[in-house]
Amino acid sequence: MTKIGLEIHCQLTKLNSKLFCPCKADYRGFEINENICPVCVGLPGSLPRLNREAVKKATMIAMALNCSTPEKIAFFRKNYFYPDLPKNFQITQSDIYGDTSVGGFGSVLAEDKAIRITRIQLEEDPGRLVYEGNSPKNRIALVDYNRAGTPLVEIVTEPDFEGPKQVRAFLNILSDLLENLGVSDPSLDGAMRADANVSIKGGKKVEIKNIGSFHDLEKAVHFEIIRQQSLHSREIEVVQETRHWDNKRKITVSSRSKEGALDYRYLLEGDIPWITIEPEIHQKLKSEMPESIGSKKERYRSKYNIPMQVAGVLASDKFYSDLFEAAHSDSTAKEIANIITTDLMGLVDTREKKESSQITPGHLRDLAESIQSNKISRNSAKDALYEMVRTGKELSQIISELDLGNLSDTDKLIKIIQKVISEESQAVEQARSSPQALNFLVGKVMQKTKRKADPKLTLDLLKKEIGI
Repeated sequence: MTKIGLEIHCQLTKLNSKLFCPCKADYRGFEINENICPVCVGLPGSLPRLNREAVKKATMIAMALNCSTPEKIAFFRKNYFYPDLPKNFQITQSDIYGDTSVGGFGSVLAEDKAIRITRIQLEEDPGRLVYEGNSPKNRIALVDYNRAGTPLVEIVTEPDFEGPKQVRAFLNILSDLLENLGVSDPSLDGAMRADANVSIKGGKKVEIKNIGSFHDLEKAVHFEIIRQQSLHSREIEVVQETRHWDNKRKITVSSRSKEGALDYRYLLEGDIPWITIEPEIHQKLKSEMPESIGSKKERYRSKYNIPMQVAGVLASDKFYSDLFEAAHSDSTAKEIANIITTDLMGLVDTREKKESSQITPGHLRDLAESIQSNKISRNSAKDALYEMVRTGKELSQIISELDLGNLSDTDKLIKIIQKVISEESQAVEQARSSPQALNFLVGKVMQKTKRKADPKLTLDLLKKEIGI
């Protein structure tokens, strides 16, 4: 039996400052060691000051993951030496004195299985090692402390996963949830990282670290399962250890023996008092939480009759669901959902493209209304959407410049259809008994009208002219 547990680290990228000092939480874009102060690099005499907003955001994550949230939380010093940890300890949370982390005992459904959440804790991110040199012999490690102190939420699961695919599904769900809450942007480099603990047949667990993406995590877990199965088949004991994912060779590599809680010598953080979170605060945070993805999905399905799969895709991505919410009316909801999921997602499929896109809710509203009023064909609408994303121009201007307006003059359309009939006499004969040939003729008409003819009207007129 395979057991897999996860430790997921999520940066609270939407906060303005670090967890214990006023330095910027978003360290990206700074020069090396520019975004630092005496507190986040652990200079003697410096004292931490807790970011209250970080506690609120972490508590909201706990609530969204169906966790219990205690009235009192505490911080501890987790002692270990590593170059990117300037104080030689990390300020984090632990449940040594009972349930004192921001949350625990929750669950999330992934591929029809409840994945239990053991604990959710708030902690500071360490710095970052930067390696220079093009070969192992001349490689050196440099330390950038810009990231040190960034607010980080660690989510620890029970070993409930049975395979890599389930792990990937859970991480996708969690990523969408964090983005929907507005607490993090998981698409940013390093904003969401995960370590995996893997064991088979009741054996010792192996922790896998240094994994850069969900895709790599899925591969790393798969490799580790195969490695342990191979050892087990040869009656070789699996050693409890920490292994790193070698992305070049696509294998896990032994790193060190696995530390236990005693090795970290947890001490209560004396410079940060216990924090009491009153029930009224919990209620206020609950009322401020945005509508859940599951609730959106059900509302889209029941209120607007949007197909379940389309509703799920639309509700899961905050960028697209925000566009939908701002653009739709009761009469255009289904059309706009179709435009977003069928066409827009293909044009704007990365964070960078979303940021540079010129699309607005007004664009989508105009496009849907023009399709429904037959002013523009669906094919022409795709061309118009591309221009909207690229230039931000209004639909009326795009229609005029690209001549995308629907061919609504029935007499003109009949003449074009008659010309196609005369040119494709063999297909016309076949069309009387073959729907495939009829579609071929519709395609020829669309070709001659540069896709501006309405397909349904074209089909109706074509049947009438052929006599079927």
